[in-house]
Amino acid sequence: MAAYIEMPKLSDTMAEGTVVKWRKAVGDKIEIGDVVAEVETDKAVMELEAFDAGALGEIYVGEGGKAKIGEKLAVLIAEGETAPSKTGVATASQKTRIAAPAKIAPPKLPMESAPVSGTSIKASPLAKKIATARGLDLSIVKGSGPGGRIIARDLEAANAPVSPIAPPAPVEASRRIPLSGMRKIIADRLLASKTQIPHFYLNIEVDAGELLRLRAQINEQLEKTGCGKVTINDMILKAAVDAAVKVPRANASFAGDAIVEYVDVHLAVAVALDEGLVTPVIRQAQKKSLREISEAVKDLATRARTKKLKPEEYQGGTITVSNLGSYGIESFSAVINPPQAVILAVGAIVKKPVVNARDEIVPAHRLAIGLSVDHRVVDGAIGAQYLAELRRLIENPLSMLI
Repeated sequence: MAAYIEMPKLSDTMAEGTVVKWRKAVGDKIEIGDVVAEVETDKAVMELEAFDAGALGEIYVGEGGKAKIGEKLAVLIAEGETAPSKTGVATASQKTRIAAPAKIAPPKLPMESAPVSGTSIKASPLAKKIATARGLDLSIVKGSGPGGRIIARDLEAANAPVSPIAPPAPVEASRRIPLSGMRKIIADRLLASKTQIPHFYLNIEVDAGELLRLRAQINEQLEKTGCGKVTINDMILKAAVDAAVKVPRANASFAGDAIVEYVDVHLAVAVALDEGLVTPVIRQAQKKSLREISEAVKDLATRARTKKLKPEEYQGGTITVSNLGSYGIESFSAVINPPQAVILAVGAIVKKPVVNARDEIVPAHRLAIGLSVDHRVVDGAIGAQYLAELRRLIENPLSMLI
């Protein structure tokens, strides 16, 4: 009996996938566990394994084609069997192995017969435009459209000749870029974040002089041993983790009827890709040294850019750090990565004149840091405590190594 190969759900945010490459051709014999194709999810390129054995009878979705979760990609057939159509029925065993696609509510569309200006008058959009342009009172016009709706020709009967609406001026052709799976997920999640999470923002500026000096000393020693250097970002990540341990309410999320504080700090680090953004996670970051955090983030970032991350490596973060300092951005506000309660926005270190404790104007290296907060979980005082601890660690970085 034929068995269908369907698009599986490979991540918690995946709604559809793209077939990047077929590893098998029509007619090839396939065993259970064979990799038959490469599928791009919203986060990475994953290998698709066969759950049944047989010969590849027909491919329904070619390379570069998109398919929703559960949609048929190809069919496996037994020897001497003819490949069924895409609309055939899959075997029971195949159905149990594929996660069902999430149900998406249809969008709500505004009705054309909506009341005009808060009244009970119903009119088509064109009739409204004409009435507005000519200063006509629609309440004295009898509608001939469905349900008594006023349409354009009714205005003619009201001794108001209809002028043709001039078409919009042509615009210069521009490039249309189809949304990738990743960009669609980013659009959906960030829209949900900004519309459903009550954001507020806290900002500080810290002295980064000691951070720069300690980094130079550390890298001088690492260079002698042939080890990789640590970056300013590595040190800020370490400070963000240690501060979350000191102020655990920042390492939390909103759960509807409760606030969940996490025992471990699973640090998500924003990594920019050509088609979007991904946030790989350093697990139990509070147990890792500066050197271990540095090595982990470099490895995750490299595999994120080559789409080699596994789903569990970019899911389950409890706090996120986004650093745009390397792009020359001095300060910004980030959007919370749900269901987390906070995200740190780190800018560039800037050399500027400041007034010291002796009221002297001196040059200094300053670093702007923003904290975006879910007000359902973290109040202003808690956010301020977190930033105060973060400031202490950055301005006294040696304490992170003890």
